Amino acid sequence: MHEPLRLRAAGLPLDCVPMAETGIGTFFITGASSGFGAATARQVVAAGGRVVAAARRIERLSALAAELGTKRLLPVALDVRDRAAVEAAVAALPKGFDVVDTVVNSAGLALGLQNAPQAHLDDWDRMIDTNCRGLVTVTRALLPGMVERGRGHVINLGSVAGTYPYPGGNVYGATKAFVHQFSLNLRSELHGTGVRVTCIEPGMCGGTEFSQVRFGGDVKKAGEVYAGMQPLTAEDIAGAILWAASQPKHVNVNVIELMPVSQSLAGFQVARNGGAGDR
Repeated sequence: MHEPLRLRAAGLPLDCVPMAETGIGTFFITGASSGFGAATARQVVAAGGRVVAAARRIERLSALAAELGTKRLLPVALDVRDRAAVEAAVAALPKGFDVVDTVVNSAGLALGLQNAPQAHLDDWDRMIDTNCRGLVTVTRALLPGMVERGRGHVINLGSVAGTYPYPGGNVYGATKAFVHQFSLNLRSELHGTGVRVTCIEPGMCGGTEFSQVRFGGDVKKAGEVYAGMQPLTAEDIAGAILWAASQPKHVNVNVIELMPVSQSLAGFQVARNGGAGDR
């Protein structure tokens, strides 16, 4: 079994499946220890591809590798906020996993739901570091190889929160608006290189740790978010990712926005009867 890759690939057995045997190639997936990332890893392997599964929680990655097989999945202990670690990990990928065809930037989180005056700056900093800085660091590390080969696909996980505001969404929504615009800018700058760019923007999605993390591990409060409705699932999002990645090479899916049927858009807010704006 492959030991989790940390900074070097020394000593790893190279029992990898040749590229020719996998039509969808090799995926580098961040946030692969749970949620969208883990679901995507499972669907990629089921479709015949290979996965570099990157996340901080190595014990979960090791379990995923045991489940899916080490010929198809390489676990990588990685915090995307650590630029040096990202660059070193990409440089040390072993033969068979070193030619990355698709990067899925799934690592991300929301912290808290307080309005801006009550929000915690530490939470804001962590969201910006992970959702923005981590995403661009991983992308930048993998882009040169894609451009050199004349093919590749950058798939970023955005959110409807980046388009539609809601109370308490302040910095989280702003980070996802960044992801959306960064994806569009990449698409323009990579014109003519053969590298594709897609932004996946889900609405409410249950069955993941997203709301538990947002509410500091409060399982009851997290469960109330999805009470009485059918949210999207991690498998739904993984399916959208795989669909975009599986399109013919001349097709670029720019943005996929998806919501559960039970979620829709609300109207504008209006403060009446002498609100603060009337003073």
